Amino acid sequence: MITVNNLSKTFHDKKRGTVNAVSDVSFECNPGEIFGLLGANGAGKTTMMRMLATILEASGGTATVAGYDIRTQGQDVRRRIGFLSNSAGLYERLTAREVVTYFGELNGLTTSKIKKRIEQIFTELDMNDFAEGRCDSLSTGQKQRVSIARAIIHEPPVLFFDEPTNGLDVLVARTVVRFIRQCKAEGRTIVFSTHIMPDVEAMCDRVAIISKGKLISLGTPAELRSEQGTPDFASAFFKIIDAE
Repeated sequence: MITVNNLSKTFHDKKRGTVNAVSDVSFECNPGEIFGLLGANGAGKTTMMRMLATILEASGGTATVAGYDIRTQGQDVRRRIGFLSNSAGLYERLTAREVVTYFGELNGLTTSKIKKRIEQIFTELDMNDFAEGRCDSLSTGQKQRVSIARAIIHEPPVLFFDEPTNGLDVLVARTVVRFIRQCKAEGRTIVFSTHIMPDVEAMCDRVAIISKGKLISLGTPAELRSEQGTPDFASAFFKIIDAE
């Protein structure tokens, strides 16, 4: 579903000069797979996800998402993805329902289809109690669920979730995790970035660890634990990072 070949991104900073945010990274994600992207802050995870979502233009290499080239077929890629960033960026004067409806319209859904999808998603994400609330009055967890709903409204086969449970209380985080698992059960491919190690171990089929823009380790959580000889995934992650 996603194929990445030697993908790179270089920025030019006045103070630091050339910055290699992502350097020659290659991997594949399969249909129905939750694929974790892990690394310290500034490792290149978000840059990688934004290139795959065609938000940023790659400096080198190639990638395809749902069979479409991110560099030459960006519009086709965008039709087939949902992207959840680590900042909500909602239209605060609109209600939760209005925001999700608007994104359904942007994606070409009919009025009846939008209504059906909203009923389904709002139930799965426990959103009905605040569906008519304006976004500027919603809590962090409620805003996050609105963001997820707008990303999934058009039923894309590929989802990019950047820190989807960051800052959420345990009950809301559980709802979000349950929803992500449901997306996997429906056969969607999910690229999932987080710093919450129990979520990684519980959810991810495979994990790519990135450090300083480079892919330094790839495998299932169990494989990485075994390679590092550690009892839990968090210890394996830190051991891999510390070796760099």
